Amino acid sequence: MSGSTHTTERGTGRAAEAAPPATDRFACYVYGIVPEDVEVSPGTVGVGEPAGQVTLVRHGEIAALVSPVDVDRPLGRASDLVAHERLLDGAAAEVPVLPFRFGAVLTSPEAVVEELLAPHHDQFAAALRQLEGKAQHVLKARYAERPVLLEILRENAEARRLRDRIRDLPEDATRTERIRLGELITQAIEAKREADTQAVLDRFASCTVAANVRDPSHERDAAHVAFLVEHAKADEFAEAVEELSDEWADRVEVRVLGPMAPYDFVVAEG
Repeated sequence: MSGSTHTTERGTGRAAEAAPPATDRFACYVYGIVPEDVEVSPGTVGVGEPAGQVTLVRHGEIAALVSPVDVDRPLGRASDLVAHERLLDGAAAEVPVLPFRFGAVLTSPEAVVEELLAPHHDQFAAALRQLEGKAQHVLKARYAERPVLLEILRENAEARRLRDRIRDLPEDATRTERIRLGELITQAIEAKREADTQAVLDRFASCTVAANVRDPSHERDAAHVAFLVEHAKADEFAEAVEELSDEWADRVEVRVLGPMAPYDFVVAEG
């Protein structure tokens, strides 16, 4: 399928497979590192305009996912970032992958071997072995606005008094009270977030390999956690998500993104 990679039989290593040769106009864009015995699906394309054909540059036990890019057309469009992530996430659903940050470019396939694969071969190979059979999933939980505010007012007497005091008064006349109420609500949400994030970590500990707590992306975030999950436990993880969603149904919206490349756990520096 276009945009994805798939494994083949894993036998003895092959010699380095060169991507289309670089010229003065084209360079070699690097997406990430995969095991040597991976094949790219025919028709897979990546970043650029027009999008470059994705191939592999192999060396020893590892290979780099690459495509040619026009050096006269700077990358940075939203579609380029989407293409970068789509390729890596498609790979991670099938094989271990070490993702590179967006924008990693080397001059040629030979440079990919000499400057990247050869110097870091053992390190990359060891990391890939650790990631075998695993992918990242990101859980995002966000408080529903009205339920969380009502919850805070029930639990915080000062917040209730301030809410009652300003309810029927002009905004200009209650500016200090409104500021204080906002502070109390923010503090209460932060405390709830800390507790609920810990509850998420505890709940998913048995069906995940590792976890990384992300910074909130929204003021009402209840939890934002990246998990490293074994493919064999993906169903167990999904069941735990469903159970959490049912328990928090009217209070918190729960979403999960993945499987994806393990950005939160290992990002190769290009």
